[in-house]
Amino acid sequence: MTRVIGLISGTSVDGIDAALVEISGTDINLQVELVAGETYPYPDSLREQILAVCAGASLSMAELAELDDAIAFQFAQAAQEIQGNSPSASLIGSHGQTVYHRPPVKQGSQQTLEEPLPTSPSSHLPITQLGYTLQLGRGEVIAQLTGIKTISNFRVADIAAKGQGAPLVSRVDAYLLSSPTQHRCIQNIGGIGNLTYLPARQGNWLEAICGWDTGPGNALLDLAVQHFSHGSQTYDQDGNWARQGTPCQALVEQWLSEDFFHLSPPKSTGRELFGVDYLNRCLAESTAYHLSPADTLATLTELTASSIVHSYHNFLPKMPDEVLLCGGGGRNLYLKQRLQALMESVQVRTTDEAGVSGDFKEAIAFAVLAYWRSLGIPGNLPQVTGAAAAVPLGNVYAPIES
Repeated sequence: MTRVIGLISGTSVDGIDAALVEISGTDINLQVELVAGETYPYPDSLREQILAVCAGASLSMAELAELDDAIAFQFAQAAQEIQGNSPSASLIGSHGQTVYHRPPVKQGSQQTLEEPLPTSPSSHLPITQLGYTLQLGRGEVIAQLTGIKTISNFRVADIAAKGQGAPLVSRVDAYLLSSPTQHRCIQNIGGIGNLTYLPARQGNWLEAICGWDTGPGNALLDLAVQHFSHGSQTYDQDGNWARQGTPCQALVEQWLSEDFFHLSPPKSTGRELFGVDYLNRCLAESTAYHLSPADTLATLTELTASSIVHSYHNFLPKMPDEVLLCGGGGRNLYLKQRLQALMESVQVRTTDEAGVSGDFKEAIAFAVLAYWRSLGIPGNLPQVTGAAAAVPLGNVYAPIES
């Protein structure tokens, strides 16, 4: 058994999810035991700075470096605290904090990855058509502060292979959550929603797996709660506020006309699209319907649920037998109920019911990706990310003894 720590802070920027796990096996025999899981909130000032950067705030290079190191320090601290009095881990897999994500130019658009782009008017450098992603929290800093080999920067190898760099956890989902008899969707609802479709483990089932980002998860809801509560609340616990309202179906249908929802997979997104500007547009458009704050939250909840179901109906090879929720949205009981209502006969459960912690599944996944990287095993699924090849993911940083 290899003891590994997985670390991630998602697009909701709630804090750092840390999972201490013991791992054995490699693929279909992969075994993961969660020893400890904990979420460590960011200091308020750091969280506000991260959210401002995600919303497009400008930084000097010196400020960017300071932010990168400040996040790395918090990640290192989380890694140290999650171990407690347990035996030390031998490896850390740190996803870091995404502050910017730009998908690659898709095939069939005006310009493709095979066609050269013009040079940028502000420089003499050619504009790349590869995607771009930036996760802060330097792995080399985490390695030096903890004294543990650290693997980070997982998304860039997939992007270099012409992939989206997301979703990256589908191969992990395949080996931890697939069923020999049932077709499953693993639906993560963090700030952004993403799915992995897992056909029953029969025949060439691994090649039939697919996945993509479905659109907003909690991001718009959390921003709206902060707006309506004047900053006194950061999320709608159990969906209780939204439950008091009535969704405006006309607005949901209007918002579902967003181009992203109709884009064929592979596809990925982030706060660059579903962020503050998008929420402000939603709020402006809702004024014509004279909605209360509860009505608006119910409508945004319906958008998240409807966008997920819309994605299933339009892009899955077939509807699943069951959906397993994970991430913060899995604890939103009202959202879960709306999903179940829209899914009709498809059972909506949580990954906890299938033996994998819904709260820490993403952190567990990056522990596994780091473990695979240490063994030279590819971590991405090309049919999910759109990459040209399956590649090991992550940069390796070993601590240097003084």
